[in-house]
Amino acid sequence: MDGGSILETIGVEIIGVMSPVSICMFLVVLIVYTLSSPSNSDNQQVIRTAANLIYLESSSDTTTQKLEGALLNAVVFVVLITLVTFLLVILYYYRFTNFLKYYIRFSAFFVLGSMGGSIFLTLIQHFNIPIDSFTFCLLLFNFTILGVISVFSQGVPILLNQMYMVALGIIVAAWFTKLPEWTTWVVLVALALYDLVAVLAPGGPLKMLVELASSRDEELPALVYEARPNVGSRSGNRGPNLGLMLAGFSDGDPIELRVMSSSENVVQNGRGVNEMRSESEDIDGVREVEIEGEMLPLMGSSSNERERPVVNEEIRESNENDRGRVLEREIEEEEERGRGIKLGLGDFVFYSVLVGRAAMYDLMTVYACYLAIISGLGCTLILLAVCRHALPALPISIALGVIFYFLTRLLMEPFVVGTSTNLLMF
Repeated sequence: MDGGSILETIGVEIIGVMSPVSICMFLVVLIVYTLSSPSNSDNQQVIRTAANLIYLESSSDTTTQKLEGALLNAVVFVVLITLVTFLLVILYYYRFTNFLKYYIRFSAFFVLGSMGGSIFLTLIQHFNIPIDSFTFCLLLFNFTILGVISVFSQGVPILLNQMYMVALGIIVAAWFTKLPEWTTWVVLVALALYDLVAVLAPGGPLKMLVELASSRDEELPALVYEARPNVGSRSGNRGPNLGLMLAGFSDGDPIELRVMSSSENVVQNGRGVNEMRSESEDIDGVREVEIEGEMLPLMGSSSNERERPVVNEEIRESNENDRGRVLEREIEEEEERGRGIKLGLGDFVFYSVLVGRAAMYDLMTVYACYLAIISGLGCTLILLAVCRHALPALPISIALGVIFYFLTRLLMEPFVVGTSTNLLMF
């Protein structure tokens, strides 16, 4: 597939993925920029989570202590995520699917109700919004229940489902921005490396989950944003969904091969077999010659006649197997194209954490990090179109975002501020 056809194929899906990612990052930056104002900076406390279990950063610590503590926190956090992911693999392998579904639903309920309620309460206090406790609890309860139903139930408008998926990413990312600065950057880099290994390595837990779900032709219970879901995407009979990129593209050209049903597949295979049999009969049949208007068989040597049916049977079986493999491969590729591009909720979260941390320093770093993340996501989508299998969405975007952040903060921001204050640039 050449570059032009790749861009035409995934152009709509790229916009469909980048738009919610941009909205999520924008709202996280808005929340962080609002709540981290100078009036609230002194009252902000560092929370202890799974990402900083070992070391709690303090402003009085030296640079060496901060770096060592951040590395320890990142190692422990990645180890915990790895253990939990392997536990999910074991549960899914032994078909504890219902347990996993209820666990994901409870997690969404907790995020929307507890973590989201805390953020809403902080915004209400910051803007002095007049509301009583009963009304707030009632609205929060309805918001949470509607969110769980929208994310996991069938028959819900897809726009509402996508809105709540973005809301989940915003809430989790806003909480992660409360981590200390050094721990945040080291954890982001460590998660990008973990995502690379977990998805692409032969024994990676995410790779194992994807392959296991694909072999069962089931949907893995997970929080995944689908850029362009089709009609059957909510029915539970599609490919696996994880917190990562899945190779799938929507088919917009009616001339392309379509996905056939099982009955149509049987008919097509039957036609192919009949055609091959008719061809082989010409090969297997005894050749005849016409002598004085009468057809007489032309017999060959007895050894050749005994060997020819065996050879022809082998040719027939080989042709049937080859055609069957080609047809199955074409159907699999068509099904992948019809699924649409999917992006895991974790990618939304950590993209937004990066720009949220950048918003605590300066808006110039926010612009640079946003462009870097979007560029990395675009590169990942292009690679997805070429490779056509699950790819990690974090490594390229996180690497570019971290590099652009420090280049902007250490080089570009002092240069721009210096030239502006000296009236060299307006």
